[in-house]
Amino acid sequence: MGNLDKFCQSCGMPLEKDPNHGGTNADGSKSAKYCSYCYENGAFIGNFTSAKEMQEFVRAQLKKQGYWLFTRYLYTMHIPQLQRWKK
Repeated sequence: MGNLDKFCQSCGMPLEKDPNHGGTNADGSKSAKYCSYCYENGAFIGNFTSAKEMQEFVRAQLKKQGYWLFTRYLYTMHIPQLQRWKK
C-alpha cells in the first residue's frame, strides 16, 4: 500500500469506497482520516482495543462478502501501520 492517507486510518478501507464519504468529527464536519463505519461524532465506533482485533473483524466482514482468504489477508495486513494503531 503506497499512500496510506487514502485509507481509513482505523480499518484500512479505501476512503473512496465509503458510502457516506467519511466519518464525522465532533463538530459534524467530515473526517479526512476515518470512514463512517469507524468514526462518528468525534468518537470511534465499536470496542476495538488493538490492531489485531480490527484485523479479525475486517477479515470476518470480507469473508461475508465472499473475498478469498489470500485477498482478506492482503487487505488487512497493513492495519497495524495505520495511524490509530501506531504506538
